[in-house]
Formats: sequence, C-alpha cells, structure tokens
Amino acid sequence: MKKQILAFITATTIAGFASAADKIVIDGSTTVGPIAKAFAEYFMAAHPDINITVSESGSGNGAKSLVNSTCDVAAMSRPMKDTEFKAAADQGLQPVAHVVALDGLPILVHPSNPVQNLTVEQVRKIYLGEISNWNQVGGPDKKIVSISRDTNSGTYETFAKLVMNKEKIHKDCEYVGSNGAIRQRVQSTPAAIGYAGLGFVDKTVKALTVNGIYPSGETVQTGEYPIARPLFMYTNQYPKLGSPLFQFITLHLTEDGQEMVEEIGFVPVTAY
Repeated sequence: MKKQILAFITATTIAGFASAADKIVIDGSTTVGPIAKAFAEYFMAAHPDINITVSESGSGNGAKSLVNSTCDVAAMSRPMKDTEFKAAADQGLQPVAHVVALDGLPILVHPSNPVQNLTVEQVRKIYLGEISNWNQVGGPDKKIVSISRDTNSGTYETFAKLVMNKEKIHKDCEYVGSNGAIRQRVQSTPAAIGYAGLGFVDKTVKALTVNGIYPSGETVQTGEYPIARPLFMYTNQYPKLGSPLFQFITLHLTEDGQEMVEEIGFVPVTAY
C-alpha cells in the first residue's frame, strides 16, 4: 500500500511538473507587450505543446504577479524597485532581470502640428503646465492638450525620471492606460502631445526631435537620444537550462528574436 501511495504521489508530482512546463504566463508592461506577443506566437508555432498567455496590466502589476507567483514572466519597461525586490524576497523568490530590447520614448504630436523640435526642458515645462500654448514653442495659437501614461506604468516612471526630474505633472493632464491609447489620443487631437515607446510610432502621429535628435534605433543604441531605456522580462531565478522557459526567455538573443524586435520597432540588444 505504501509503495502504491508513493507511486501515486510521484506520478502526480511528475504530471504537475509536466503541466507547469507546458504553460508560460506573462504579465506586465504594455510597451513590452508587442515583443512578448510576437515571441509567444513564434514560440508556440515551433512548440505546439507549449501554451503561452500574455496580459498587459502595466509594469507594476507585472511585478506584483511575479511576487504572487501568478505569472512566470513579468514584462517591465523599467527596472524593479527595491520595494518590489523586497516583496519578492519575503516570498522566497529571487527575481532575475533579462534585458530583451532597448527603447526610446518619442514625444508625439499630431501630424498637422508644425513644431518639429522641443528640448527636454520645454517638454518638462509643458507637462508642468508652465508652457500651455503651442505658440510659446513656435507652433499655432492653440492650448496644449497633454497626455500621459497612467502612474502604474513603467513608461510613466521613465518619463517622470528622465524628463520631469520627478516633479509633479500639472493637474489638467490626461492619463491613459496604454501606449496605444496615447497614440490614438494624439492622432485624433491636433493640439495634443504625448509620449510612447518607439514601437508605437506610425504615420498617424509625428515624432519630434528632442534636443535636435530624432528618436530612432540608431540614436537610442548610441545613447544620443536623451529619453531612452532598456526593456525587461523578469523571472524567478534563472530558468533551468534547456527548459521551455529558458528557451523563451533567451529568444531575444537569437537572430530570429532580433529580427522580431526590429520589426516591431524596438532596438535589439544583439547584432548579427
């Protein structure tokens, strides 16, 4: 009887491990979301027995999901905070950062806006409310409609650090829940200004030069563009070599992974 019980427990445990290995759950950043989705689609096509789900609830929520063990990968457009590392450690977890791409934060305006360049200081003053009309920076006589990411966003935190010097954005600024929503708001509002990841720039919006530097893969890679950052995927510890999670989390280091990152509009960390 004891042998039968032991055999049952062993078989159940192995089945559990097999089940866990067949699924990868990703949660977090809307910026990293397109990369995660492209990687997931590619990986599942190559490994039909593996199911990957991708949720975009924001970088902060991705960190919480990893801490709560409700995801295998936390997609984040900013580094984990000390408080998040501590929360993970309190749960016996060891978050490991994987830099999957580089990104810039283009400053976006409507294509009809004649303004071509702003300095970082001018962008900061717009979001402080000190510059409130486009005619103050060489544009039309229109009140500026400033759009920001929500405060749980890693994109917001990067902007707050690199542009705002952590000063408070003015009270009339509008907040939206994703980079796609920033683009949508700017493309439909001639007086709007917003910011998003490189992968969200298309013909429906205009990216300004900042300090005279246009946001591109090259200027982000060289460090010339002043509003840039790495993009992360976090796992609990380093995945076991050869495991599905290991193969997925190192996909950005492959030639195919690099091509996907470039096609989406971000900057790969490898070059082949």
